Amino acid sequence: MSFITSWFDELADCYSPVMPTPLTGGRLLYHNIPLAEELELAPALFDASQGVWHGAQLLPGMRPLAQVYSGHQFGVWAGQLGDGRGLLLGEQRLADGRKVDWHLKGAGLTPYSRMGDGRAVIRSSVREFLASEALHHLGIPTTRALAIAISDEPVYRETTERGATLMRIAESHLRFGHFEHFFYAKQQDKVQQLADYAIRHHWPQWQDEEDRYLLWFSDIVLRTARLIASWQSVGFAHGVMNTDNMSILGLTLDYGPFGFMDDYQPDFICNHSDHQGRYAFDNQPVVGLWNLNRLAHSLSGLLTTEQLKQALAGYEPELMRVWGEKMRAKLGLLTPDANDNAILTELLGLMAQERSDYTLTFRLLSDTEQHSTRSPLRDEFIDREAFDAWYQRYRVRLLQDEATDEQRQQVMQAANPALVLRNYLAQQAIEGAELGDTTALARLHQALQTPYSHETASDLRQRPPEWGKTLEVSCSS
Repeated sequence: MSFITSWFDELADCYSPVMPTPLTGGRLLYHNIPLAEELELAPALFDASQGVWHGAQLLPGMRPLAQVYSGHQFGVWAGQLGDGRGLLLGEQRLADGRKVDWHLKGAGLTPYSRMGDGRAVIRSSVREFLASEALHHLGIPTTRALAIAISDEPVYRETTERGATLMRIAESHLRFGHFEHFFYAKQQDKVQQLADYAIRHHWPQWQDEEDRYLLWFSDIVLRTARLIASWQSVGFAHGVMNTDNMSILGLTLDYGPFGFMDDYQPDFICNHSDHQGRYAFDNQPVVGLWNLNRLAHSLSGLLTTEQLKQALAGYEPELMRVWGEKMRAKLGLLTPDANDNAILTELLGLMAQERSDYTLTFRLLSDTEQHSTRSPLRDEFIDREAFDAWYQRYRVRLLQDEATDEQRQQVMQAANPALVLRNYLAQQAIEGAELGDTTALARLHQALQTPYSHETASDLRQRPPEWGKTLEVSCSS
């Protein structure tokens, strides 16, 4: 295993060197064995004596730093932000030539901590671990989670909690906010330096092209569109889509008050601190474009206004294309038809009216047999007459494709997860972890690795209990 330090070496003035502050009584709680194997990490690295997971030691080649960036938070320019409780320890060079960041979240105070304490807590660390792995196995680009460490150190939030660290892995943690920081500081040379770094390391096929900045920004736009279309298709709400939480690589980044919808509510708000509903589920596509416009403004020294508009114009068509493909697959519509949107819209309207469970509704629909006049989904609806009317139109549409039930169900079951990370499941894992018991965490983590499988534990696929629908999740972590 070898580490390089490209950020440290190539981007002076884009960070502050900072050593992690070890957790008091820190110890490894749980680690991601499949990811560790993918990274070709020796099992001995996860022995109890290893302190890298809670900031007590570094691996050879690591040079920790806190990145500086800025951003718009809830639509308002917030000025300088930066890694206030996380450190980029180093970049692992993999055998195939790729590099990945090792980023320790909860590693202590940095020059960018502002009023914070530089710590994370068990609750937020477990939630991010599970969420990032859940999205990865749903096929959605995301940072990954390698290990959680816990401690006896008190950390003060709404109540007194215990400190924890999360080691997260990503191709890069570059954000929209990195470019905003130097643009608003009127340091155009640094904006260009960051852009050249990004292209050199992550878009090397374009580094010698004359129009490399246009190609690069256009791809950021498309990646962002595809990411948000994927979120919408599985009912995932990020909760805090500030520009400093947006990855230029199109990764899901910085899990805080996220939530998978239980009852279908287009205006679902997963963050109870979001009083205006800026980051409501149905607003995510609009916010994605708003954030890209802020990034475009920051790149205005590299591209003309017309070039920026050209790149941004690709957002909506790509989002609608990907979302359409994913929703058509969820419905089992194997060929495009002009009436498909009406079929989907009517079903979503019925679901919103009855607050149908988003995940279970589409999963049950996956069992549809086109020649049957009765759907396995029918008993889920109170207004049977309205559902029956929709279902008959849906059946007629299915028959147009001339596919077998087996062919269609295979497509639908690969598009409609049987299991998502509901808040109540995460809460059960958190409660065990706070007692040092990883049984629920390990079982849930294992199940989330096969979210589309019929074999996934049936008790984890159930609707949430009433208490599970009222859990409040905020930005505090």
